[in-house]
Amino acid sequence: MRVTYDTEFIEDGHNIGLISIALVAEDGREYYAVNRNMPASEIRRHPWLMDNVVPSLPQGHGDRRNHMPKHWLFDYEDSTVKRARDIAHEVRRFLTATPDLELWAWYAAFDHVALAWLWGPMSNLPDGIPMWTADIRQECARLGLTDDDMPQQEDGVHNALADARHNLVRMRFLDQVAASRP
Repeated sequence: MRVTYDTEFIEDGHNIGLISIALVAEDGREYYAVNRNMPASEIRRHPWLMDNVVPSLPQGHGDRRNHMPKHWLFDYEDSTVKRARDIAHEVRRFLTATPDLELWAWYAAFDHVALAWLWGPMSNLPDGIPMWTADIRQECARLGLTDDDMPQQEDGVHNALADARHNLVRMRFLDQVAASRP
């Protein structure tokens, strides 16, 4: 069964710091988490992340917002905000509960590294989790399509859950294109 996923992260050429991760299985199961241990000070110095990713993280609403310290990037008390070790445990459980698991992501290389680093070096990747992620963009190119031929995401771009859901939309579209060809 295919699981499409997306990660939001910060990278500096040496490390990838997970911000958020979302998994969407073809059977309807979903998982979304925000990394409580993300490198917030580095993210604050990254204008693109501040403009595109941070607004999609859980924010306090109503009276809750009035009690949040101004230096918080997101609402640390939201139920989706978890410690990295808890995210690793929950992601492992989600993925290993998936029969005949295939991982798929859009421009998958960095997403796979961010996923694998939940458990440390590649040698720590849990049994049952593939050592690679199939690339939706590569499948698009294999079928002779461009980004403009693909279904466009209406909203939520750079929100890991919205992006993972849209990856499943892309996969289903590519399935239809492939099935329509001799």
